[in-house]
Amino acid sequence: MESDKIVIIPTYNEKENIEKIIRAIKSLKNLYHILIIDDGSPDGTADIVKTMQEEFADSLFMIQREGKSGLGSAYIAGFRWSVAKNYSYIFEMDADFSHNPEDLPKLYNACVEGADLAIGSRYCNGVSVINWPIGRVVMSYFASSYVRRVLGMRIFDTTAGFKCYKREVLESIDLDKIRMKGYGFQIEMKYNTFKLGFKIKEVPIIFVDRTEGTSKMSSGIFGEAFWGVIKMRLRKIKPVGKLRKKHIVMF
Repeated sequence: MESDKIVIIPTYNEKENIEKIIRAIKSLKNLYHILIIDDGSPDGTADIVKTMQEEFADSLFMIQREGKSGLGSAYIAGFRWSVAKNYSYIFEMDADFSHNPEDLPKLYNACVEGADLAIGSRYCNGVSVINWPIGRVVMSYFASSYVRRVLGMRIFDTTAGFKCYKREVLESIDLDKIRMKGYGFQIEMKYNTFKLGFKIKEVPIIFVDRTEGTSKMSSGIFGEAFWGVIKMRLRKIKPVGKLRKKHIVMF
């Protein structure tokens, strides 16, 4: 079945969630292909996906990697695969339902209507987070505020991992030079998109913390982002090849 949309989902020990998230995406009105990037989950996540591939042979794909190599490298592997397959709209989302599959059409529509990158934002319309401890909400909110000030991006949710890219954005970013691996990767990709002049749109969503499985968040992730942002501010960012059109950033 043909589709111009693909959803990339990195996984590590997501056996409780993986079948449910795949079926939720497949239940949507428009067809979304799915690419799972599994980092050698010892809990059998990949085996569940393989079984489901028999049912969704033409629209469910998987890249299996040995060991945990980081969120950033998983997405970059997915980006390269998706660009090579000529998908026009390339999504990122988590497997744990913190990102609601029913919001995928909102991100898609934002790109169809002119955005080059649509961000599912927790903070562009107040604070829309459920089941997080207040300390984590405050840390995340002020981390985004810090990034916004240092990098000069008028983006409220700078660490958001629920996004839709038009293929041209990923073709223009030098993925070999993306250095951050954890949630700092999300900041770095947004900053590259911003500096290259692409149109960015935040779409308000409600973020619900996982109810099954184990969170991958750690203090080291935030430490990488804090120091990485300062280094990022000092780097020059150039597109791969020549941009095909002049872009105007919108928020």
